[in-house]
Amino acid sequence: MDVAEAKVTCDRVLDALGETVVTDREFLETVFLGVLGRGHVLLEDVPGTGKTLTARSLATALGLSFSRIQFTPDLLPGDVTGTHVYDEAEGTFEFSRGPIFGNVVLADEINRAAPKTQSALLEAMAEEQVTVGGETYELPDPFFVVATQNPVEMEGTFELPAAQVDRFLVETAMGYPDLDGEVELLERRRSRTARDPQVEQVLGAQDVRTLRTVPETVTVDDALLEYVARIARETRSNRDVDVGVSPRGTQRLFEAARAMAVLAGREYVTPADVKRVAHPVLDHRIVLTADARVEGREAGAVVDAALDAVAVPTV
Repeated sequence: MDVAEAKVTCDRVLDALGETVVTDREFLETVFLGVLGRGHVLLEDVPGTGKTLTARSLATALGLSFSRIQFTPDLLPGDVTGTHVYDEAEGTFEFSRGPIFGNVVLADEINRAAPKTQSALLEAMAEEQVTVGGETYELPDPFFVVATQNPVEMEGTFELPAAQVDRFLVETAMGYPDLDGEVELLERRRSRTARDPQVEQVLGAQDVRTLRTVPETVTVDDALLEYVARIARETRSNRDVDVGVSPRGTQRLFEAARAMAVLAGREYVTPADVKRVAHPVLDHRIVLTADARVEGREAGAVVDAALDAVAVPTV
């Protein structure tokens, strides 16, 4: 599959999602970067905006299995990964797979789980495998996590460790729909038996695996490589930053920019691609100083300052 074919394929998926999820195209593209860029997506938004519908519809459109894990403070690692169950007939222990064994896994309200449970998810996100009872089990291919956080009602939540946040390729938010979108939701709600429209299947698992190889064929000029690296390094020298973008974050910015070029139908990356994905990829990786947080500064301003400070190359 070449870039032109990949763009047509991506557009078909995004069009199908747009018929189901009431949101703007840019949000759907950002989520789809996780599919193309072999990463995971973190959605932070208020309840009722359609985060669960987005994840489920994405799985259906891609022809992949879907699994949902509702994170709570009493959730145990075994509830996520699975556990060994004793078979009385055979007299042996057999592994019973947990909900993490899905292609698209919705980690709902991920910050409500205790750190021990979050660490079980970390291995899955980083290595695409889980270890239970000293045995390692490979997760399905492709494997893709869509995690959600509720920015309100923070009581009873556990802050995600920086190592886990760094594993998400992008973080984004749906936001409220516009007036026309909200009216469309009410039109759908007229029917008590059909609340949500069903998205059509566009691809299959093998198609997704093939699609994810296409960004590897996209050309990136040497000047753009330096541009990406300079942006990441600039975040580390900002006085409001305690921990800047990690080298992993630099690589993720590069990967997301290539995926963005595919969505645009180009065989090469431009500075505009880098700027388009900079905030979704970098904002959540920046840890502000205590003073900056008290004064209400935001990570997005740090990324804006970095983009302004680094000269845009001519390619």
